[in-house]
Amino acid sequence: MPRSRYRVLSNPCPHFMTATVNHWLPLFTRPETVGIVLDSWRFLQRESGFQLYGYVILENHLHLIAASENLSHDMQRFKSYTAKQIIAHLEQRGAVKLLELLAFFKRAHKQDTDYQVWEEGNHPQLIESETVMRQKLDYIHQNPVKRGYVDQPEHWRYSSARNYAGQTGLIEVVRAW
Repeated sequence: MPRSRYRVLSNPCPHFMTATVNHWLPLFTRPETVGIVLDSWRFLQRESGFQLYGYVILENHLHLIAASENLSHDMQRFKSYTAKQIIAHLEQRGAVKLLELLAFFKRAHKQDTDYQVWEEGNHPQLIESETVMRQKLDYIHQNPVKRGYVDQPEHWRYSSARNYAGQTGLIEVVRAW
C-alpha cells in the first residue's frame, strides 16, 4: 500500500489528525488501553513540548489536534510506544483473539514485528484559522454524540469536551489558541 502524501505542513502549528486501529479493531473499550494513549500524550507534553488542543478516543480510532516542534516525529513516537504497550497489555490479559487479529491484519512489509496495532499514516491537516480550529474541535467533540454513545459531548469520558465545558478532563489541553 503506498504511503500517504499527507504531511505535517508547518511546525509548530496545530494539525488535526486521526489515528485508526488496524482494521478498525475495538482496542479502546477498556480504561487500561485508553490510559496507555493518555500516558503517552502526557509524556510527550512533558518531554517534547507536545501541545494537545483537543481529542476524542473512541473504541477503534482517535482524533486529535496537536502541535509540536516536530509533530511527525512525535506522532511516530506516540504510535510506536502505544503499540508496544497495548500489545504487552493484551498479552498479559491473555487476549488471544485480538492478538491473532492484529497479527493477521499486519501489513506484509512490517517484518520487524509480529503485530500491527495502528493503520499507517494519520492524515495531518493544518489548522489555518480560528474558524477551522472551531470546526475541527466541534467535529471531535460531536463524534461520540453522532454515534449515539452519549447525548452531550462532555458526557464522553475520553474527550477534551469536558475541558472546554469548564470541567476537569483526563489530560490537560491547550484552550488558548
